[in-house]
Amino acid sequence: MLLKDIQFLDDATRPPVPVIEGVTPDQREAGNHLRDIHDYLRQHLSTLGQLIERASAGEVAASEVRDAVDSLPITANYRRFGNVCGQYCHLIHKHHTIEDQALFPALATRSPALKAVVERLEAEHVTVHHLLELMITKIMSLSDEPTRAHFDDAVEVFRAFEKLLLSHFKYEEDSIIDALGYYGIL
Repeated sequence: MLLKDIQFLDDATRPPVPVIEGVTPDQREAGNHLRDIHDYLRQHLSTLGQLIERASAGEVAASEVRDAVDSLPITANYRRFGNVCGQYCHLIHKHHTIEDQALFPALATRSPALKAVVERLEAEHVTVHHLLELMITKIMSLSDEPTRAHFDDAVEVFRAFEKLLLSHFKYEEDSIIDALGYYGIL
């Protein structure tokens, strides 16, 4: 019931990716910068998931989770913006804002064939944002009161967020990495 208000999009309804002929290795490498950013985000997502799972299994105390999260590089790098969950939210939000306001319009202008893909990616950003907000709420509830119910909620929402974000990253990479380099956007 936690996820009832989240409007998940069916992966099977994603528009097909248009093939771009003649992409050079240098163009592909330029687009791979997006994958590098996603890899950074995936690494922190994995660490956060492991911490939640370990705490839920009783392997570490909630305070140890807080301490471990506090030691993440993302925490040190963004400490001035608030808590680590807020950091991750801020980072994902900034990443998607840059895509929505700069990369996607440039792609849609240079390649009308990518317009449907870009629209889908933008719609997925909305779903990611809603789920991210819910995840942060549940993790903060867990931090405030580490009950079994709060652990279960945090794990459920985190796993849904993780599944959605990883799928989104993969589709985005498959869809636009070549185009970003080919059209000189990155």
